[in-house]
Order: sequence, then C-alpha cells, then structure tokens
Amino acid sequence: MSSDRLIWEIVGACALAATVAACGSSSPSSSSSTHATGPVAAITSNWEKFFNFQTPVSQRVALLQDGSQFPAAVLAATGLAANATAKVRSVTNVTSTQATVKYDVLLGNSPALPKQTGTAVYENGTWKVAAASFCGLLKLEISAKSMPTVCKTSS
Repeated sequence: MSSDRLIWEIVGACALAATVAACGSSSPSSSSSTHATGPVAAITSNWEKFFNFQTPVSQRVALLQDGSQFPAAVLAATGLAANATAKVRSVTNVTSTQATVKYDVLLGNSPALPKQTGTAVYENGTWKVAAASFCGLLKLEISAKSMPTVCKTSS
C-alpha cells in the first residue's frame, strides 16, 4: 500500500470517528476536568479520547464542537478505524476559551499523520476538539462540495 493511500485511510478513519459519534447522544463527558483545575490535562485527555475509537460514541460527540451537526454519511468506513488514535504532543496558548493542540495521528504506535496542529475550545464546561480542526482533517479526505454544512460555516 502506498504511503499516500495509507494517509488518506488514516484521515478517513479519524473523520469516521467523529461522523459515527455524531449519531450518538450529546450528553456531557463525565471524564473532562473542570476548566479551573487543569485545562492542559483536560484538553489532552479529551483530545485523545475523541480520537480513540474505543471511546463510546456518546462521549466522542460530546468532545467535538457542534458534534451533533456532523452527518453520518460524511465518509465510508475504513478498516483502519479500529487502529487509529491521536497522541497530543503539546498544548499551548491556553486562554479561557481556546488552546492550540499539537498532535500526531497514530496507526498502532506509528505516526501516520505526524505534527498536526489543531484548536481546542472550551464550551459548556468541557474542552472539545474545535469543529474547524476536525473539518481540516475532513478536507484531506473529501471534496469541498461534499463537506458537511458545519464545516462550511466554521473557520
């Protein structure tokens, strides 16, 4: 398998996680730390949980900004979804409402999409993966015409 195809499949797997998550309920995650007691730890934990395919769907949708607005049909399933995760490398520029997250998308223990940069947002008492960050991954996989409405309105 070529490395380009592998990268596309990893991006698809990551996109699938949030797409499938959007089908679940949007109850808040009980695992997120409070804003005042450790935003970096909460951001790291929630980011990695969102991209972990063993995390229950209801928690993943709650960890994505506007998660319920992502349609289930964004991407077809790939066989790599069960093996793709994210590892946060650093959290910087933390304010009361957002932070910069540097992370790797892993396939097993190997970086498939290394040195990615995204944004975490603090919303309704939970640090979440910003819709714009997730949409950035989707843009690697699908055409602009096929992008969900939430991706067309988030920046």
